[in-house]
Amino acid sequence: MTGVDWSAWSVILLKPDCLQRGLAEEVLGCLSRQVRITARRVISPTEEQVFAHYDDLLPPQVSQEFGLDVPAALRRLYVGARVMVALGHGPDAAARLRTLIGPTDPGIAADHTIRGRFGVDDLATARAEGRLINNLIHTSDHAGVVERDFAIWYGPGQHHLLTPAADGSTT
Repeated sequence: MTGVDWSAWSVILLKPDCLQRGLAEEVLGCLSRQVRITARRVISPTEEQVFAHYDDLLPPQVSQEFGLDVPAALRRLYVGARVMVALGHGPDAAARLRTLIGPTDPGIAADHTIRGRFGVDDLATARAEGRLINNLIHTSDHAGVVERDFAIWYGPGQHHLLTPAADGSTT
């Protein structure tokens, strides 16, 4: 969509482990200190959404590297589960949120990050057990992928969500 300043937006995905542990409100509260949270919704992702989101994990060599069938693991983890998606809006939203959530591996994340504070898994354990890591949250990696993430999780016809509420409220 033209005219959108994608650097001011980030797509937030609270993963199944975050919702299962009842952490959604607390995690969004942490994020809301950096950006305004809008367009929250709980959904059950389709296989198409999950595979589009994790397209970098689908090549066969990744399954070989991880020692597991990654597409099957993604299906088990996401399809039929509940996740929450939301939009974060504010200056340099994606970069600011990525700093706040911490590295992919909660085992090495600093205590002041979301993954460091709330994480209960680590990459070494996940690999030893032949599964994907539980790391609570994803936000758009950088401003250049926000439009792609938005298309995956919100779809066509939802661009009206990219207009910040005049009153500053969250929805």
